[in-house]
Amino acid sequence: MKQLVILSGKGGTGKTSVAAAFSHMAAEGPDQISAVLADADVDAANLELVLSPHILEREDFWGGQAAIINQKECISGGECMEVCRFNAIYESRGLYHVDPIACEGCAACVYQCPCEAITMEKQIAGQWSRSETRFGPLFHAELYPAQENSGKLVTLIKQRARLLALDEDYELVIVDGPPGIGCPVISAASGADLALIVAEPSAAGIHDMQRILQTTDHFGIRALVCINKYDLYPAGTAEITSFCHEHDIKVIGTIPYDIGVTEAMTHGEPVTVYQTAGAAALALREVWTQTVSALRDTVE
Repeated sequence: MKQLVILSGKGGTGKTSVAAAFSHMAAEGPDQISAVLADADVDAANLELVLSPHILEREDFWGGQAAIINQKECISGGECMEVCRFNAIYESRGLYHVDPIACEGCAACVYQCPCEAITMEKQIAGQWSRSETRFGPLFHAELYPAQENSGKLVTLIKQRARLLALDEDYELVIVDGPPGIGCPVISAASGADLALIVAEPSAAGIHDMQRILQTTDHFGIRALVCINKYDLYPAGTAEITSFCHEHDIKVIGTIPYDIGVTEAMTHGEPVTVYQTAGAAALALREVWTQTVSALRDTVE
């Protein structure tokens, strides 16, 4: 069993459109391979919008901790409010309360309280789900607003997908990773056999592609690049191609701008299903073929 993670240095490059197309082609395309799907972009999960999942299992995700004040034990001395650096504790009518959104879970108030009236309690930070789609099993999650530990939730999603793949002899886990280079990205890329970087030819896109390639290189993950909407800025496409050539990184395909991609999203379909002979769909098929070939050449 191998793991493919699809990444981008910034949001909006078309990463999820590529992941949705790959999900379809893994199940029904010319280079079929049994795959478990994982949407690791838990802060803004949207792969499910084009895969129409049927939820089989849903569980709460317990994230960080927040302080809770036991009013019966509190002597209203105010030491907790004085020591809180995040202004999460406030006084109202002689009683002290904790704003759970502002609380960072540092527990300074717990250690400062002279009457031990404050405890730390875990908070429900989101939910994760196991679903069935027409293209295979999907693990996805929702992190609630203002919650943290998205890296832990990404790890949970990946672990569940990997265990199912091992238990039921799937050949591949396809991970739609989060954008950027932060902790959630590191969690999504951990253990991957191959990373596909979806780049776009814009000033920000080129810069952020370079950053995510530095990240995959740091963790020893082989990376390939495909350029989405390559024809909108030919000079930027040439710059990406030149950079990859200089650093011995293979560009496995270019995907043209195609209004069919947007239409497919509004209809809740991968573009390879919605418009099989469209320019973007045909380009994605070639990118998929090249990706499968690279995966099969990768030694576990």
